[in-house]
Amino acid sequence: MYAVVRRYEGVTDPAEAGRRVDEGFVPLLRQVSGFVAYYWVDAGDGVMLSTSVFEDRSGAEESITRAADFVRDNLASLLPNPPQVTAGQVVAAG
Repeated sequence: MYAVVRRYEGVTDPAEAGRRVDEGFVPLLRQVSGFVAYYWVDAGDGVMLSTSVFEDRSGAEESITRAADFVRDNLASLLPNPPQVTAGQVVAAG
């Protein structure tokens, strides 16, 4: 498996961002080949995290592109700063 974690800082409206992600982005992500799971987390203080898990690297890389496009088109006013993106192979899971 392969995972991608994105950290967004300076989120202006976490509740609205969560609603848009749940209603708009999650359905798009589920269409990506190898999709396993997705989590959107409100970490407080204007910080939100997303974790995407895929069966392979190609699905994870496609998710990075889809996320950037979705944020640009639907969340730019709520997520004003580019995310810190970290991706890698899952080496342990529970």
